[in-house]
Amino acid sequence: MEVLRVKLEQLVKQAELTVSELQIDQLVRYVTLLDKWNKAYNLTSVRDPKDMLVKHILDSIIVSQHLKGQRFIDVGTGPGLPGIPLAIMNPDCEFFLLDSLGKRIRFIKQVVHELKLTNVTPSQSRVEEFEPEEKFDGVLSRAFASMTDMVEWCHHLPKQGSGKFYALKGQLSQDELNQLPDWCHVDSVEVLTVPQLEGERHLVVLSRKG
Repeated sequence: MEVLRVKLEQLVKQAELTVSELQIDQLVRYVTLLDKWNKAYNLTSVRDPKDMLVKHILDSIIVSQHLKGQRFIDVGTGPGLPGIPLAIMNPDCEFFLLDSLGKRIRFIKQVVHELKLTNVTPSQSRVEEFEPEEKFDGVLSRAFASMTDMVEWCHHLPKQGSGKFYALKGQLSQDELNQLPDWCHVDSVEVLTVPQLEGERHLVVLSRKG
């Protein structure tokens, strides 16, 4: 745990992020739980906890500064990415974590219990069948194959007028942006710098026109 803590503190400093001692502790404990459960449930292809700090934790929390609003949903969250790290970073915001696989939701429930996270609601459902009581300020995803799939399947989730889609992407092609439906507007494309992570990272912020 201490080795992971020191590494995460170094990464956070390199990324020029402000993270409290409690948040560092929670993020490290999350990685420890993910590593433990991964051996039995195969939740992520990343096997080394030190790699998880870069590829999962930092890659998720780097997005935090771009979020606007209080109520978010992470669709296709897998083992809770980026939802759990973002919930830790934003304790005053509400995060719904959606996945269709029971083993992933069971893991997230265990994380919520052990880390005493009061702002996370795990839900097992297919995204197109999920009907929230209240719409969201932001719809997050780092798992969808294409942004077109994301906005088509999640079109019913953002708040009318103000809700945003936040697509976490690696390489970004103009073709993918061109294929978005006519009702979808590209608000911004943020180039993300994740220390020690190879390859490009982007955050694409989308909204509904009109």
